[in-house]
Amino acid sequence: MAATAVRYLRTAGAPTTTRPYDALPRPELRAVADDERPPVDPCEFRRVLGQFATGVTVVTAYDAGTPAGFACQSFSSLSLDPPLVAFMVARTSTTWPRIARAGVFCVNILGADQGELCMGFAVRGADKFAGVAYAPAPVTGSPLLAGVPAWVDCTIHAVHTGGDHLIVVGRVEALGATDGDGPLLFHRGAFGRLAP
Repeated sequence: MAATAVRYLRTAGAPTTTRPYDALPRPELRAVADDERPPVDPCEFRRVLGQFATGVTVVTAYDAGTPAGFACQSFSSLSLDPPLVAFMVARTSTTWPRIARAGVFCVNILGADQGELCMGFAVRGADKFAGVAYAPAPVTGSPLLAGVPAWVDCTIHAVHTGGDHLIVVGRVEALGATDGDGPLLFHRGAFGRLAP
């Protein structure tokens, strides 16, 4: 799957100013037998993992001149040298193929008062950018949302399979932050903020 994604990015006209993508070994994909499934109830899995608070981001890019983006809480730093970040996206996402075609993306790290903005990017089929101010990120030109306390401008470095999700690794090309009110947090199915 990852090698297919890399080949697709090469043929889809990814920016020529980026570094070439290295093809990854083709993962072994097969059906999971019933006796191989772990004895974990999906509702219990979500309940327990919901105890882990995360930040909230919006990942954006341009696809054929049109902005695309989705809300993402599974974002993290990955490597300092080289500078890499990662996020996870569901294989069923309709926005991910548009970002994959772009070959670049901007991670917009949301602030404590941007829960409504996050909800606008968490829906399917709507014009997520309606009424949202943004400017081009400095290197990739991906949409950088107005008012975010931090952002990370990236090129796609690698894509790995991870069950029903893809693990997208981005090479950081530029980044920035302001002194804001702190991050928007997601914990136990609800938004929150750091206490003073």
